[in-house]
Amino acid sequence: MSTQHDSGHHRGISFGFGMVTAQHDPRDRRTDADLYADVLDLCVLAEELGFDSAWLSEHHFVDDGYMPSLLPVAAAIAARTSTLTVATGILVAPLHDPLRLAEDAATVDLLSRGRLLLGIGAGYRDEEFAGLGRSKEGLGAVMDHALAVLRGAWGDGTVRGGSDSAPVSVHPKPFRPGGPPIWIGARTKAGIRRTARAADGLLAARVSPEEMAGQVSVFVDEVKALGRDLSEVSVGVHCPVLAWPGGGAWDVVERHLHYSEWKYKDMAEPFGGRDAGPATPPELTDEVRARLRQGALVGTPEEVAAGVSAYADAAQGLDFHFIPRLYWPGMEAGVQREAMRVFAREVIPAVH
Repeated sequence: MSTQHDSGHHRGISFGFGMVTAQHDPRDRRTDADLYADVLDLCVLAEELGFDSAWLSEHHFVDDGYMPSLLPVAAAIAARTSTLTVATGILVAPLHDPLRLAEDAATVDLLSRGRLLLGIGAGYRDEEFAGLGRSKEGLGAVMDHALAVLRGAWGDGTVRGGSDSAPVSVHPKPFRPGGPPIWIGARTKAGIRRTARAADGLLAARVSPEEMAGQVSVFVDEVKALGRDLSEVSVGVHCPVLAWPGGGAWDVVERHLHYSEWKYKDMAEPFGGRDAGPATPPELTDEVRARLRQGALVGTPEEVAAGVSAYADAAQGLDFHFIPRLYWPGMEAGVQREAMRVFAREVIPAVH
């Protein structure tokens, strides 16, 4: 782990494979069972290729089957791998009972012998909160409570799941004393400060290297103000990535990136309103194409490595995890695997 803290040094880089969603692009002929089997196979391949971690992403009630249940899948990945960190990026903590979450995470940590990284976030989709009967009010306080319950459950003594709950002692304990690392996906100053106060890592998403550097600066200032050691905290970022030798990277990935980005906007529609709408994205316009190209790291291995290095600089010397979003719903299986191989064999060594 890197303890130095100055821009330009980034020895401590880990590489994740993500964000695994098991979404079913309607143009894909495979069944959902096929997709989940493929998720496990891809994570085995990620370990073989030298990725340090695999990251799972949660949403609920999405018509393309976006993965709703992360910890069962994490357990299945853990059973098929031996060195890979299995990470949630992110699990929507306010949608879960915090005591059950503590038990389930401890169980996955035991099954994996300490390879779980629990990334959590506050969530935002109205449909998920309404569908699961949860309030979106006071999510900061809900997050604070979830963090306190997780730490309490994994430590000694008793913990209360809620104000009306009896104090309980939670067993079994996780494989790692004190439990798995907890990361928070946050972008607001309040969320970043909460991460500095109560978590082990900050997960950034949908940011440029410049935006990430600003978030990391807030994080570092808060960590220092709290008297915490910077060597104890990590920072990570995920963004859409495809490295392809020669030209043609955009030809390989564009329709898949278009689908996943369109789906994020489509699933913002409330309460099943999507059912009447198109299952596939509209035609790609020049305007949308330009926006897609702005937010993704796509090109030759050399170009992608330079982009990764810019993010690594933005980590300002902290232990850094770069998570290329290399999991592409609807991508042909052979192309998906080749994209992973190119990143592992040509981009990672160039960054290191």
